[in-house]
Amino acid sequence: MTAIDVHAHFVPTAVLEALAGRGADLGIALLEKAGGARCCRFDDGLEVRPFLPGLLDVDARLAEMDGQRVQRQILSVWTDIFGYGLDASRCDAWHRILNDSLAGLGAARPERFSWMASAPLTDDAAAARELERCVAHGAVGVIVTANVDGRNLGEVPLDEFWSACETLDVPVFVHPSLPRPMPRAEKFSLNQICAYTLDTTLAVGSMIMSGTLDRFPKLRLLLSHGGGNLPYLIGRFDRMHEAADGNVTGDKAAYPPSAYLRRFLYDSILHSRDALLFLRDLVGFERILLGGDAPFPPGDPDPVGSLERAGLDQDTIDLIAVTNPRREYRLHR
Repeated sequence: MTAIDVHAHFVPTAVLEALAGRGADLGIALLEKAGGARCCRFDDGLEVRPFLPGLLDVDARLAEMDGQRVQRQILSVWTDIFGYGLDASRCDAWHRILNDSLAGLGAARPERFSWMASAPLTDDAAAARELERCVAHGAVGVIVTANVDGRNLGEVPLDEFWSACETLDVPVFVHPSLPRPMPRAEKFSLNQICAYTLDTTLAVGSMIMSGTLDRFPKLRLLLSHGGGNLPYLIGRFDRMHEAADGNVTGDKAAYPPSAYLRRFLYDSILHSRDALLFLRDLVGFERILLGGDAPFPPGDPDPVGSLERAGLDQDTIDLIAVTNPRREYRLHR
């Protein structure tokens, strides 16, 4: 049991305890719902879904990992509660609480958990300083949302933060965040099926076209859910890069978008053998890392088994589930 899952969410009890004691000061209310469920309401009016039990129970998570043959999860906090509608000082304080809680869990169970920091992306300098603090306290990467309060990731002024990511040499996990579904995606699970992958695609498209990846050539971006729609739409990206006037569209990319594909890392959450092999053909298995997305329904409840059912040999499974995560998250350190 040596597999490493790079896409797993958790909210330690220390976060709820902090909300119970300091929520009013932070601008976040911890609400009790029917059946004992709890959720967050932010001062900007956002009320997120109740916490799933699987987000909060360490023992249940460890048992689930054992059943999945996963030795280690690299934990990140649930992106819906990042609170980017808070004012700058409150957002900074909130992310310190989130990060300190994950650091505590990682220190308590170092044989099973590593952790990624989050950052108050509404303040470039504060985000960079928080990342530096977290890496000094054991964070092995950082998770960012595909949009920051509705703005595409590549359109948010974050150069100081990206510079810190390069200097600290940490993977940047790009994850969708749509706690308020667009009206057309409110039913039929279309928010999770379609809008999440679109959110990631818009983020990485904006990172390419804005020139961010050219300014920061050492950024290592891990894209959620197999890259969202990017792999399938890459030809369309290239065509518009060639055909459209960059002075009109704002496209500043130095190269065709397809030239950036092998700069990205991708998690394995695709739920389709054919999709996984298509991604392999585009970027190679050395760019794909095992992901499960616990504890959410769109995740893969058996991520190692999915690789086996795709017909991959053991060496390739070890590459995706062990070698690539260890290399990219510097777990040999």
